[in-house]
Amino acid sequence: MGKIKITIEDLFNISSAVIYNPDAFKSVSNVEIDSRRVKKGSLFVAVKGEKFDGHDFILDALKKGAEAVIIDSRKLKKFSFLEIPVITVNDTTKAYGELAGIWRNKISAKVISITGSNGKTTVKEMIAALLSEKYNVIKTEANNNNHIGVPLTILGTDEKCEALILEQGTNHFNEIEYTANISRPDYALITNISDSHLEFLRNREGVYKEKSALFDITEIHGGTVFLNMDDPVIKKHSKNYWNKVTYGFNGSADVKGKILGYTNEGNSRVQLKSKTLSFAFREGFRETIPHLYGEANAKNFLAAAAVALKLGLKEKEILNGMKNIKPVHGRLEVKKFKEAVVIDDTYNSNPISVENAIDLIKKIKTHKRKIIVLGDMFELGKQSEKLHKALAKLFSPEKNLFVLTTGIMMKHLNKALRKKNVKSIHFHIREALSLYLQYEEIENSVILVKGSRGMKMEEFINVLEKRFE
Repeated sequence: MGKIKITIEDLFNISSAVIYNPDAFKSVSNVEIDSRRVKKGSLFVAVKGEKFDGHDFILDALKKGAEAVIIDSRKLKKFSFLEIPVITVNDTTKAYGELAGIWRNKISAKVISITGSNGKTTVKEMIAALLSEKYNVIKTEANNNNHIGVPLTILGTDEKCEALILEQGTNHFNEIEYTANISRPDYALITNISDSHLEFLRNREGVYKEKSALFDITEIHGGTVFLNMDDPVIKKHSKNYWNKVTYGFNGSADVKGKILGYTNEGNSRVQLKSKTLSFAFREGFRETIPHLYGEANAKNFLAAAAVALKLGLKEKEILNGMKNIKPVHGRLEVKKFKEAVVIDDTYNSNPISVENAIDLIKKIKTHKRKIIVLGDMFELGKQSEKLHKALAKLFSPEKNLFVLTTGIMMKHLNKALRKKNVKSIHFHIREALSLYLQYEEIENSVILVKGSRGMKMEEFINVLEKRFE
């Protein structure tokens, strides 16, 4: 396949596009929204974000060698002096998405899209590690999973890419539909449905309605969907899909998993069986998952393995790929020190992910004392107080268990825990919690730190790292 290019015909297919100096346009093989990344021959799209406006950097892009620019039609007068091709549109962000859709039509790679309430990034990384044993893989980097990040990743692919793995996130209705219409996946997976983004998506059925747009658009284009049959909401709707691969630990599924046990460090030992997708798995596949811990990651691995099997990987390739799976920063990331084990789960938080993290800390047997540091869970809307209180059901009084909370909503959990005689301290002032972690006797412990992104719980991880390193 030749080098992927955007042609003048492609530009005419962008909604509301008017092209000035079209005769000067040459095809381009890369599209940028960051002027710092522009190189000779680039097409620069002046996207306006919350903290920046690409129109302010057009001259910088020209100096770097931009071949053409896409601007807001209302800005034409300001940039009428430009001698290069100028494409005006009503909405540069939408035009950027349309360009990504055009690019997606030109690539030959298999497109695998992943969404879900929990585990999206981890499953994406697992799938990438496994598929890299057979394919040339490009995947979503960092947190580029929204209306800008998905097009950014697609436009970063080249003719050598054989498998494009996309993470697609949301917190409002219709966001998945928008990005899925751009990515048009060949394969789609929803990890699970839980109480996330309820401030905007209302309830679990609302969460499913939003995320299932990924399945609907995939099937419209003849793709395959992967169904987690252990998730009650997904299972409830499973009959709605015809081109599907099911997986799960409970009941019947195309790819069946069984957790055989855990190491003292919390690694899960899993057995996988698939009667329909791979002969090599008929007798069962038994392996301890390296680097990743707890039941949640066993479930994540089962999802990744189902995708890998469907895409033709054999047992040996999956075994080799497993060795390359690495912990994802801030997601059940286990950090081992001489005097303690720290679980960094600070990237984000919702009720199910808290439950998963607490499940992991209970499975780690290397240290008796467990210290759990929890910050507020955001975007839970009217159910926030109720869901924070409900976390108390995960705890019972134990001699070596201590719960430390911080945040406006976590005070409700603290009160509920104290009623159950669970040892708990609430810190109204963050600095007081930092001092506690810095100076109190917390050696020989497993310490979990978790909270929503806005709580900046990674600051407490920094305190612990400085103490134990």
